[in-house]
Amino acid sequence: MYWIEIILPLIGGLALFLYGMTMMSDGLQRAAGNRLRRWLEVLTKNRFFAVIAGTIVTAAVQSSTATTVMVVGFVNAGLMRLSQAASVVMGANIGSTFTGMLIAFRISLIAPIAAFIGIMMILAAKKKKIKSIGTIIAGIGILFVGMNMMSASMQPLSTNEEFMGLIVKAQVPIIGLLVGALLTAVLQSSSAMIGILIALATAGILDLQTGVFILFGANIGTCITAIIASLGATKIAKRAAVVHLLFNIIGAIIFSIIVLLPFGFINMIERLFGSGVSMQLAGTHIVFSVVTTLILLPFVKQLIWLASLIVRGEDKPREELRLLYIEPQAFNAPSIAAAQVRKEVERMAEIALKNYSLSVQVFLEKRTDLIEDVLINEEVIDFLDNEITRYLVDVSVMELEDIDRERINSLYQVINHIERIGDHAENIVEFASAYINKGRAFSDEAMNDIITIEKNAQKILTLATSVFLAGTYDENAIDIIHNSEREMYAEVQHYKANHLERSKTCISERNIGLIFNNILENSRRIVHHAGGMVRSLDYQKTAAQQRPF
Repeated sequence: MYWIEIILPLIGGLALFLYGMTMMSDGLQRAAGNRLRRWLEVLTKNRFFAVIAGTIVTAAVQSSTATTVMVVGFVNAGLMRLSQAASVVMGANIGSTFTGMLIAFRISLIAPIAAFIGIMMILAAKKKKIKSIGTIIAGIGILFVGMNMMSASMQPLSTNEEFMGLIVKAQVPIIGLLVGALLTAVLQSSSAMIGILIALATAGILDLQTGVFILFGANIGTCITAIIASLGATKIAKRAAVVHLLFNIIGAIIFSIIVLLPFGFINMIERLFGSGVSMQLAGTHIVFSVVTTLILLPFVKQLIWLASLIVRGEDKPREELRLLYIEPQAFNAPSIAAAQVRKEVERMAEIALKNYSLSVQVFLEKRTDLIEDVLINEEVIDFLDNEITRYLVDVSVMELEDIDRERINSLYQVINHIERIGDHAENIVEFASAYINKGRAFSDEAMNDIITIEKNAQKILTLATSVFLAGTYDENAIDIIHNSEREMYAEVQHYKANHLERSKTCISERNIGLIFNNILENSRRIVHHAGGMVRSLDYQKTAAQQRPF
């Protein structure tokens, strides 16, 4: 009964603490919108700015884990280099200290009032902005209500000899580090672990000498989520997660040694942050993160080298989820901006052509290892579609020459057709995957029909792409594509009719009917959109005849 009276309020308090922290984080993220991601992309060009960006974003989202997982995603997508990611995760460690300091200030008396005001704002407000602010305030209030429950539940433990014996054991550095790392890995939150430490300190159970080792271990344990998030990612993304882990392990080792050396580290912390153990623990967390960052920031290359030793091998080349040719500063010169946008659309067209070729390989050669490549390329195509469209809108309102304006207008049509080509290539892969996984068998005649259509479609798409990339109005090539498009439609209809006749007498033909028809139809539509790409050139036929597109 004794332990139940302690554990149940402790679990309830921890649940409220975590829920309040989640509410506060969600409110901050909604209030900031997508600007946090934009800041990360823009500010990470410089190593020191990357640290600042990591600090700001983590302080806003209230989770170094969330920032690190976001960074791993950026690296995996090719939006961020590993050297940038290393600097951001260092900043994330600094930003995570904000929560500990907030908890240590012990504004628990106003916690119920904050929770009440925040919830009233959520219920009464109609504007999303006000609701987001209410969510932040309610989250802070609920967080401290949970802290009060945890502190109160732990009060009896200060007189329990068994529990105090366990706490004394945590004074041994390796035990303290392991306890902090394991508990934080289970809780999936270093902030929650720090909250528990501060609750123990408030109840008079934990002193600073013991708490610091658990605190250092908590910084190691918080890396587990990013490690898990990187498991299915590229090798370079795995290295980003490992850099985060190495940073905290090295920091924990350095500070454990400092605490043990006769330099008076504990006394220094007590002088700097007052007599309250809660504030001292929060202060130690700040010192740990800032000093470790200052020590390791000049050694980013060495950290990456260590991570490369742990995660060996190289990723196969993949398309990067970022713009390669568009530079926002060039938009002061309309003609240069138009040329940059055109270059990015050309890249998008080449990716779509490659993706169709890969989708055909998946089907004909049963290359399931290429499916991920197709899906990654499709993600890049969708990204380019959104980003290029945004820049086309910006360029279209500039003072442009008539020829440049015609080019921009035609590119709206082109990127729409390219995006649809990517969608149909993805559809073919999905049906190919079903065909491979279900062990379907195509008749020789059905397979020959598909091979014929695929070869013709690839030939037409290659020609259409080359016409577009050439940048000149080639009337002869465009006529060939238009005629081929009509022939393809008739050919597909003919093969479908033949397949229907075969299905009347052959059960196996019926079993593959859906796959057969859809692969043919998606190939035909790819040809239709290939024709659409070159038809877009008709919009500036006169201009193109005057000057190359």
